[in-house]
Amino acid sequence: MPISFDRALSIHDDALLLRGQRSSILASNIANVDTPNYKARDIDFGAMLRSANQQQADSVVLASTHRAHIALDSSQAQTTLMYRNPLHPSLDGNSVDAHIEQAKFAENALLYQTSFTFLNGKFNGLMKALKGE
Repeated sequence: MPISFDRALSIHDDALLLRGQRSSILASNIANVDTPNYKARDIDFGAMLRSANQQQADSVVLASTHRAHIALDSSQAQTTLMYRNPLHPSLDGNSVDAHIEQAKFAENALLYQTSFTFLNGKFNGLMKALKGE
């Protein structure tokens, strides 16, 4: 039976790529904390991960048990960069709040490490299966 890496790795490979992209965006926000008229940007990680993982989701069919249920439409996911609304607008038009950006960067770094750890565990399991351990 052939090994399907998409199934074996689950969503962790896509999550790792998206977390890396988000780190770049958040680092850019932090670097431009003093740039006049700079607007803080971010991505909707959940929507982007759903979009990146759609081929696996196509094999799963959700059952509607009530006529009022809303159909799941993956095309509704927003996968573009969004602007962050500042809590306290600055006089120079900059929307970066350094404390918020640093907290989001730290959270993203922790979740990146978590995804990396899960992915490493998946590879270790595949290696053990191939070696027959």
